[in-house]
Amino acid sequence: MAATEENSALFPIFILTIMALPLVPYTIIKLCRAVTKKATSINCQCSVCFRSGKYRKSMFKRVSNFSTYSNLTLVLLWVIMAVLVYYIKHISQEIQVFEPFSILGLESGASDSEIKKAYRRLSIQYHPDKNPDPEAHKYFVEFISKAYQALTDPISRENFEKYGHPDGRQGLQMGIALPQFLLNIDGPSGGILLLGIVGVCIILPLMIAVIYLSRSAKYSGNYVMHQTLSAYYYFMKPSLAPSKVMDVFIKAAEYMEIPVRRTDEEPLQKLFVLVRSELNLDLKNIKQEQAKFWKQHPTLVKTELLTQVQLTRESAALSPSLQRDYRRVLELAPRLLEELMKMATVPRNPQGHGWLRPAVGVVELSQSFIQAVPLSARKAAGGSSEGFAPFLQLPHFSEAVVKKIARKKVRTFQELRDMTSQEREELLTQVAGFSPAETQDVEIVLEMMPSITIDISCETEGEEGIQEGDVVTMHAWITLKRGNGLIGALPHAPYFPFQKEENFWLLLADPVSNDVWMSQKVSFMDVATAITAASKAIQELKEGSGASLKEINAAVKEAIVKVKNGSRLVMGKFQAPAEGNYNLTSYCLCDSWIGCDKKTSLKLKVLKRSRAGTRGGAMLDEGPAVEDGIEEEEEEEGDDDYESEYSEDEEDVKDTKRKGAVANGSAHGKGSGSSSDGSDVEED
Repeated sequence: MAATEENSALFPIFILTIMALPLVPYTIIKLCRAVTKKATSINCQCSVCFRSGKYRKSMFKRVSNFSTYSNLTLVLLWVIMAVLVYYIKHISQEIQVFEPFSILGLESGASDSEIKKAYRRLSIQYHPDKNPDPEAHKYFVEFISKAYQALTDPISRENFEKYGHPDGRQGLQMGIALPQFLLNIDGPSGGILLLGIVGVCIILPLMIAVIYLSRSAKYSGNYVMHQTLSAYYYFMKPSLAPSKVMDVFIKAAEYMEIPVRRTDEEPLQKLFVLVRSELNLDLKNIKQEQAKFWKQHPTLVKTELLTQVQLTRESAALSPSLQRDYRRVLELAPRLLEELMKMATVPRNPQGHGWLRPAVGVVELSQSFIQAVPLSARKAAGGSSEGFAPFLQLPHFSEAVVKKIARKKVRTFQELRDMTSQEREELLTQVAGFSPAETQDVEIVLEMMPSITIDISCETEGEEGIQEGDVVTMHAWITLKRGNGLIGALPHAPYFPFQKEENFWLLLADPVSNDVWMSQKVSFMDVATAITAASKAIQELKEGSGASLKEINAAVKEAIVKVKNGSRLVMGKFQAPAEGNYNLTSYCLCDSWIGCDKKTSLKLKVLKRSRAGTRGGAMLDEGPAVEDGIEEEEEEEGDDDYESEYSEDEEDVKDTKRKGAVANGSAHGKGSGSSSDGSDVEED
C-alpha cells in the first residue's frame, strides 16, 4: 500500500518534469529574442496613417500584441507548473517515511529502557483508553505500536540499524507514476484507463486526420478555396485587359459566401450611384448597361460595389452591416490577388509560359486596392503614361493638386521624386498650398517608397553560349533602397485597414508574344530566410562549377553581405527555346506601391545545337539596356478601358529590337519608378 501511495505521489512530479524539459529552454529563448529585438518602427509615421489608428500603440493594441496564441499558451503552462509545484510541496509534507526512532522521539541507537520509557509516554498521550480522538487512535496503531515492535525485537532492530528497514535488505522496487485510481484495474475506475488509452492512441489521431483532410480538401496551402483556384484558372485569358481583371477577381468562392440581405438592397443602390463612373459601363446604352449589371448574381454585384468603394475611398457611405462585409472583402483580397497572379503566370502553352498582360493587370489591381486609387486614375494623361494614380497615394494629394503642380512642369511622379526636398517643399507650399506639416507628411511617405535595382543574367551552367534545348539558369540580384534607410517595411496604406507586407514579383517575359518565361515572388521582410536561401544557392552553384572550398566560402560571404544590405537573390531555370534572338524584359512589380516598378531589357541569343556537342558560337556585343526615348501610343477617344503603363505599340517594339544587345543574356537596370521605357506589352 505504501509503495502504491508513493507511486501515486510521483505522478505530479512526472508531469512537472515532462512540462519543464521543453518549457524552460523555450521560455529562455523567447525572452532573449524579446530583449534583443530591435524597436525600429517599420510602418509609415505620417499623420494620415496615425489618424487611421492601424499602427497606434494603445493599451488595447499592446495587450493584443502580447495576447498571441503562443504567448497565452506559454503563460498558461507556467501557471500549471506553479500549481503542480505547490501541490507537490503540499503532498510531500503529508507523506511520512516510517522512521521508528523519529516516531518515538528518540535518537538512533537508543537503549531498550529509553525505548520503553518513550513508548509509555506516547501511550498515555495517544492510547485509545486515554485519548478518544479517532486520529490519535489511528496514529497510535499505525505508527507508535509498529515503531515499538520494530525496535523491541532484536532482529528487527538490527535490520533497521543495518539496512534502514525492520524487515532487512529490500529489493529494487519499480512503480508507475500514475494516480492510484487509474492503477486499480479491477475497480470501478478500470474503464477510465482503457478509455484514456483508446482516446489518446486512436480517437485523437483520427479526429486530427479527419479535420486536416476535410480542410485540405477545401483549401489550398495559402488558405484559398480550391473552387476559387478553379474559377480563376478558367476565367483567366491571355488578352485580359488590366481593367477587366476585376471581373475575374470578384468570382472567388470566398466572396460568394458573403450573405446578401434584403436590407442591403437600398444601400447598394446608393453605392452604385457613387461608383457608377468606375464600372466600365457604356454611356451610350446606360440603361441597358445598368440593367445588365443588376442581373448578375447578387453576390457578384455586392462584391464589385464594395471593391469599388475601396478604390474610390467611399467607405464612409457604408451601413453598419455593409461595413462588416466590406472588411471581409478587404481581408481576403491580398491572398486572393496572390493566387490570381499565380493563375496568370502558370504554364499554359507547350513551352511552359504564362501570360504577361493579365499578370501586369493583377499587380496593378493589387496596387490600386492597397492604395485606394481608382483604376480610371491610371489612364495616360498630362504627358504621363501612368496617369495621376501615383500622386494619389501621397497624403493630402488630390486630382486638383496634381493639376496645380503640372503647371510647374511636374507632370510625372518620377519628376516629383527626383526633386530635392527643398524644391518639393517650395512647390507644395507655394503652388499646392500645403502647410509645413502636410509637406512633412509627403516627405515621410516618399522616403518610405522603395527604389529597385535589378542585376540579371541568363546562362547555361558550365558552358559558353546558350543552345536550343539547354537548361538555362537565370540569376537576378534585386536590390531595394529607401530614403529612410529601412529595407523591410510596411507600405503607406491608410485606407487599407489591415497590415500588409509589401511583396514584389519578378517576371522574365517576352512582351511581343505576351509570354512569361519565369515568375517568382520576392520579399524583403525576412532577412534570415533570405540569407539561408542565398547561401545555399550560391554554394550549390559553386560546387557544380568545381570551385574550391575557399572560393565557395568567399562567394557565400559576399552573398550574405548583399542580403544584409538589401539585396535578394532570385534563381530559376527554364529550357532554351528554338534558335533565334529574343528580346526579353525583366519586370520587378510591387504589389503595394504605384510607380515603384522596375523593368530592364534583356536580349537573349539562342544558338543552334551542335551535333558535336560544342558550345562555341558568336557572342553578342554588350550594349545599353533600353531605357529612354520611346513614345507612348496615344489613347483612342471614347475608349473606357485604361491602358496599362506597360503597354506599347508595334513600332516601339521594333525600335527596341534595333537597339543594343546584352552580352550572354545579362542586363543591369537602375531606377526607382516604372516608366514607359523598354520593350513592353503589345496591345491586342
